[in-house]
This record gives sequence, structure tokens and C-alpha cells, in this order.
Amino acid sequence: MAHRTTDQGMKAFWIIWFGQLISLTGAGLTSFSLGVWVYSNTGSATLFALITLFGTLPGILISPLAGALIDRWNRRDVMIGSEIGAAIATSVIVLLLWSDQLEIWHIYVGTGAISVFTAFQRTAWTAATTMLVQEENYTRASGMVQAATGAQYILSPVLSGALLVFMPIHGIILADLISYLVALGTLAIVTIPRPPVSTETAAGAGSLLHEIAFAWHYLTARPGLLGLLLMVAVGNFMVGFLAVLASPMMLAFTSPTMLGTTMSIAGTGMLIGSIAVGVWGGPKRLVRGVIGFMALGGLGIVLMGVRPNVIIITAACFAFFFSVPFVNGCYETIWRKKIVADMQGRMFGFTRAAVMSVTTLAYLIAGPLADYVFEPMLAVDGPLESSLGQLIGVGPGRGIGLLLIVAGLLSIAVAVAGSLYPHLWQLETELPDVVIERTPETQQLTSAVV
Repeated sequence: MAHRTTDQGMKAFWIIWFGQLISLTGAGLTSFSLGVWVYSNTGSATLFALITLFGTLPGILISPLAGALIDRWNRRDVMIGSEIGAAIATSVIVLLLWSDQLEIWHIYVGTGAISVFTAFQRTAWTAATTMLVQEENYTRASGMVQAATGAQYILSPVLSGALLVFMPIHGIILADLISYLVALGTLAIVTIPRPPVSTETAAGAGSLLHEIAFAWHYLTARPGLLGLLLMVAVGNFMVGFLAVLASPMMLAFTSPTMLGTTMSIAGTGMLIGSIAVGVWGGPKRLVRGVIGFMALGGLGIVLMGVRPNVIIITAACFAFFFSVPFVNGCYETIWRKKIVADMQGRMFGFTRAAVMSVTTLAYLIAGPLADYVFEPMLAVDGPLESSLGQLIGVGPGRGIGLLLIVAGLLSIAVAVAGSLYPHLWQLETELPDVVIERTPETQQLTSAVV
């Protein structure tokens, strides 16, 4: 009977995964198309960039509260409500567009609302997966979730670009609405078990603010987990520089077409990495997996900056994006195994907010650092022309290359520092696993040292 319950959980996971794959791809269609619409109608890169800000910042700010509410509510219902909310916001945008009344601020408000619903949806999905998948499949499940998420950034731009040739933008957004219906249909036919209240959660019960604060105290009482969060957050801060600066660095010496090819190959690296995690299941020692692949990603960032060479940069981008699913998959699995299931909404919401906050900070400071500090140093006749300039070159884009080298080296240094921190290196043996016993009658949660 227990085996039958496990099979039902995996079946439910795959049904939800398919619906989310379609929904995320549809959301990517809308995001790409609205960006094209804004830039085509305004010609402003700043107004275009603000779509990304409004599409991420509200979700970051709401994530800790969303996590606390998800731990209180039925996670399937949260996912259904989030899909409906995002569909309504998308419907308003398409109606305004259809009636020729769409303004820029409508898009900002709409994408901000979608960002909030997405924060609820992704946190609920992450926490729900723990209740559906057996422990030995946690990392595989994380890899497949990342593959679905990657489709939003790999398939959606290609599909949007092709569809815009044959249909107006509101037709593409209508396709997104259909994708929401597919996701809702999959959620309607599955059951997600709700974890019983653990002793830890009972001890921290109270107001929402109290429960959010309790999640922080729960984390600080486990120095290995706190160290893991800090290491990954700092690593993502360095990655933020790559996200902002890779394109202008390449455009300084090559064409937009070649840039697009490089980005496509990089995205393929992430997809292959996600599938590899899904098939392999990741390393046995998860902490070592996080540290090792984080160092590999840092090496990839370093190599992107060493020379203005398309082949080197493309290979380095592939290596970096290939490593990302392994880092994220091992990282998520550690949280699933070490945090009681009925607190995972709070913990995933809190950690997402922390990691995305520092990444957003990197987005904000990367441009000024490149323009006013690093680029002048490696300009022709700049102060580093006769030293570092002899190694990595001088001229437009070479200062950005130096900044990426610094960011990559710091990522490697952070990974090495993590391996030297005993509480982090020994996290998997120092902190007991949480074991979920699944039976047809009950979903009992017990703690044991594994």
C-alpha cells in the first residue's frame, strides 16, 4: 500500500510538472512580447528594463509572507489561486491591448501583480514537491522543475519571435491564457498531501510576523544551513554581474546575431544540465555537489572575461549554465531533507527573497561599476593598459571582462571558503534528516538521524 501511495505521488508530480511546463512557457511568451511592444512603442531601453524590475521586485518582497501563508494553507489551492490570479492580470492586459488603451504603466502594474502570484505559485510548488516525491528522487525532481523553468527562457523567446511574424501581440498573449487553463486542468485532477503539524511548527505558532521571525530563528540555530544560504546568496550576487554585463561585453566586438547564438547555446547548457540532474539524481554528498559545481560555474565566469573570443565565451557560458541545475538541485534537496515539511513554505520563501535580493543588488550596481570603474581602467591609454591589458586586451568591453574575471574568482573563493567551514562541510551528518512516512491513511512526519 505504501508503494502504491508513492506511485500516486510521483504520478501527481509529473502531471503538475507538465501543466507548469506549459504555463511557464506561456508566461515567457507574454513577457517577451510585452518587452518587444514597449521597446517598439517607446524606443527606451530604460522603460524596457523596468519591465524586469516590476516583474521581479514585488515577488521578492512578498516571498517571506507568501511562504508563511503557504504553510498555513493547502498548497494545491495556493497554486490554483495563483494561476487564476495571474490569468486575470494577463486578461486585463490583453483586453486593454485589444481596445487600443494599453499604456506603459498598465504593463508595469500587470507584471507586478503576476510577479506576486508567481512568488506564491513557485514557493507552493517547491514545498508541495517534498510531499509528492520520495527522498531518493528529490534532486531528480528539482532538476526537472528547473528544466520546466528553463523552457520559459529558452523556448519562449524563440516561439514569440516566430509567432510575432504571423499574428498580433494580443494573439500571443491569448496563447498564454490557454496555457493557464492547461495548468489549472492538471492541478484539478491531483491531490497534494498536507503535512501534519510538527513540534517545531507548533512551538513557533502565532501571528504571521511571529511565524516569519521564527523561521529566521530556526535557521540561525542551524549554522550549517545558514552557511549554505550565505554561500549561495554571495554566489548569486556574482552571477548577477554576468546576467547584466555578458551581452554588452560581447556586443563590443561581435554582432547581435552571434550574441543570440551564444545565449541559445548557453540556455541549452542549462537544459542539458537540468535533464542530467533529472536522470542521474546528483552526487551522494549534496554539499560537495553545491560547492564543486559552484566552483565550476565560477571558472566559467572567469573564462568569459579572459579574451574577446566568441568560441571561448560560448564554451564558458555553456559550462556555467550547465553547472547551475546541479547547484540548485543539490541546494534544494538539502533544504527538503533538513527542514520539517510544514515549515518549508516559509523557508523556501525566505531563502528565495534573500538570494534574489542580493542578485537584484548586483543588477543595480553592475552597470555603474563597469562604466565608471572597470572600463576606464582598460581603455586605450588607461591605467592598466600596460599590465593586465597585455593579458586580456584593451578597448571597449575589456573592462567588463575584467569585472567578470573578478566576479568569477570571488565565486570560486566563496566555494572554497564554504568547504573550509566545518558546519557546512559536515552539514549532512551534523543535522538530522526529516523523514516523511507516506501511507494511504496518513501522511506522518517523523524526525530521525539518517
